[in-house]
Order: sequence, then structure tokens, then C-alpha cells
Amino acid sequence: MKIAILALQGAFAEHEQMLQQLGAETFQVRKPADWQQPKDALVIPGGESTAMLKIMNDEQLFAPIKAEIEAGLPVFGTCAGLIMLDREHLGTMDILAKRNAYGRQLGSFNTVAEVKGIGSVPMTFIRAPYIEEVGPEVEVLAEVDGRIVAARQGKQLVTAFHPELTESTQLHALFLELIDKK
Repeated sequence: MKIAILALQGAFAEHEQMLQQLGAETFQVRKPADWQQPKDALVIPGGESTAMLKIMNDEQLFAPIKAEIEAGLPVFGTCAGLIMLDREHLGTMDILAKRNAYGRQLGSFNTVAEVKGIGSVPMTFIRAPYIEEVGPEVEVLAEVDGRIVAARQGKQLVTAFHPELTESTQLHALFLELIDKK
């Protein structure tokens, strides 16, 4: 299994390490030539969504990434990746994100919460969004304080938190299961 990791900014190296720990092959995407490699899935990491979207547009990655996700490429978006997949950005997932919903850097926190089908998962929130609205095809997987922080739609998985910054591989393993259900 070969997974592309959008490496424009953010915690892409941590996703790479976690996926490799689970036995997946990974490669980083920075330019259109990188994107052309064969792949089974994509990870869009946390970081700054505005900066990542600008770089995607500047590097002419936005349209090809959107097209492949719409054609069924499995994708895992964390934090900024969640924002990038919502209705107002790439528009591939029927969700609406609230950016920086937990406040500034000082509002960052760690918690443990239940994720549907997995159990208790450690969650690291850093200037995190949450999901304000979900469409009828979206399955809510986790909530913290009544706010949606993880969801799935088809082969798209999103978290408002950073699972790659914990020791737990549970969410990455769930993503690999989604990919296998081709």
C-alpha cells in the first residue's frame, strides 16, 4: 500500500512515521510530479489551511488532488486537512468546519474520548477546528464537549485533532482499513 502525504507544511513527517510503523509505504507530495506517482490514498496533515491552499494553487496541485478525491481516492485529513476537505475549500466532504474553534495556541489541549468503532483515543488539539455541520452521508465518529471532532464520508476520514502527535496508531489503522475496502 502506497500513501501520498501532502508535505507543503505542517505535521507531515509524523503521519509518515506512523503509517510506516503500520507497514504502509509513503511518499511526500510537494510538486505536480510527486502527485503523478501511483498511490492508494492521501493524507492531508494539520498545519495552516490558508497557507496550504495557497501553495496547492501556486503549485497547480489543487485541481488534480480534488479530482482524484472526487474519483474515489481515500483521504485522511487532520486539523487543517479537515478544513481543506470541507464544503468551502476542496468541497469533497459534506461538512462545514469552524476554524480555530478552540481559540489561539493557548487554547490547545489534550484529552481522551471515544471514537466510534475504535474505543478510547488520545486527542491533541492545537488551534483546532471542529465540524459545525454534517450532511446526510457523513458519519459522526467522535465528539468532545458536544462538538464533532471526527467524521467519515465514504473513503474520507477527518479529525479535528492530531492523532499523529500521540503514541496511538488507532486512527491511522482505521484509515488503512478504509483503503483496503476498495
